[in-house]
Parts: sequence; C-alpha cells; structure tokens
Amino acid sequence: MNAIHHILKQTESAKVIANHIDYAYYSALDLSVTNEHLAQHKPATAQDYERYIQQHLDNHQAQIAFGGYNETRNLYQRSTVFKNDNTDERNIHIGLDLWINEAAPIYAALDGKIHSFQNNDALGDYGPTIILHHIIDGFTFHTLYGHLSLDSLNEKKVGTFVKKGQQIASLGLPPINGDYAPHLHFQIIIDMENKTGDYPGVCSSKTLAFYLQNCPDPNLLLKIK
Repeated sequence: MNAIHHILKQTESAKVIANHIDYAYYSALDLSVTNEHLAQHKPATAQDYERYIQQHLDNHQAQIAFGGYNETRNLYQRSTVFKNDNTDERNIHIGLDLWINEAAPIYAALDGKIHSFQNNDALGDYGPTIILHHIIDGFTFHTLYGHLSLDSLNEKKVGTFVKKGQQIASLGLPPINGDYAPHLHFQIIIDMENKTGDYPGVCSSKTLAFYLQNCPDPNLLLKIK
C-alpha cells in the first residue's frame, strides 16, 4: 500500500471530468448517513438527487461536487445489486464521485491501456463502464470510470493505448447510467481479482478493510484541494 500511495502522490494531478472547470469551482459533497440535511430532504429518485446536488452547487457557487470515498450511504437501498437475502448489505462507497448536472467529457487519468469495458445495466449499477490498466515504476494498477453514456463503449477495444488527458468517454444520464443523478464514479483498483468490465464500488463493513487496501483514495491522484 505504501508503494501505491507514494506513486500516486508523486504523480502530477489529473482531471478526469470537464477539464475546463478549475478545482476552485469544486465543492465537497456529503451524501453519508450522518448528513442530517440530506435526511430531511429524503431524496429517492435520480431527479430528487439532481435537485439536491444542484442546490448544493448553487449554494457554494460551484460547478462540480465531489466526495464519497469511504462514505456510508443510504442511496443504494433501492437496488438488489447491493443487498439480497444471501449477502451482507453493501453501503460503503470506495470510489470518488464527481457530480455535475450537465453533459461532460471524461478523460484518462494516466497513460494506460483499455483493460475492459461493459454495460452494467442493472438498476443502481454502474451502467456503461470503462477500466484502464496502468504501470508506473513497475507497479500495476487500474482506474475505473463508471456511469458513462452508452456511446462511450462504441469502438472500444481491449488493449488500446490511451494517453493521460485523452477523452475516453462522456458522462451518462439516467436511466442509462444506473439511474443516478449524473456523475462519474472514479476508482483506483490494484488487484482486479480476475474481473472484467466491472469491479465493486461499494462494499460491506465486513469487507471494508480489504477494499480500502485494494482501492486507495482516488484523490491521491486527482489532488482536489
């Protein structure tokens, strides 16, 4: 873990969405179970969350809201992807979300190759997803980009090289994006555990220690102030 932390900290910051928007116009957003203001609003649909997030952006004179790493949330309760009779509830978010209520280009965080891609189309899932493979100083890891537009998967090929800052996708809208308010789920993954086109972005309390090790904080790379 120290190796990946060192690599990410030493790497020049990367923007993965709407790169014309300066970090000065980003605002931290709390969607956790401890947010009493969110609990009072009781958002239930993608449209409810769009309104809530837009109000947050307006109140903070911001254009992008970000946050969610290691955050316990209630918003997954509507989906059987995160809870069924045979599994522990998964409600702890292990990526970083970048919320913007408009169409937006998505960029590769680093030089790399396309590892895999697919449309994870269940309610509450990622929707269209792209995963890139990176090697820096001999260390292999991956970046995942979820909640994309369906067109983002067109003409993609496993193994294609992409450069840092190259547009690889565009942001998806509900219901194609898993039926969420528009946002990019960005995640760093060390070991893909032989998965392709998908990797858990939400975990249970029982598996949290593993996922925090395998999925370090994406802001180590993005470096949002």
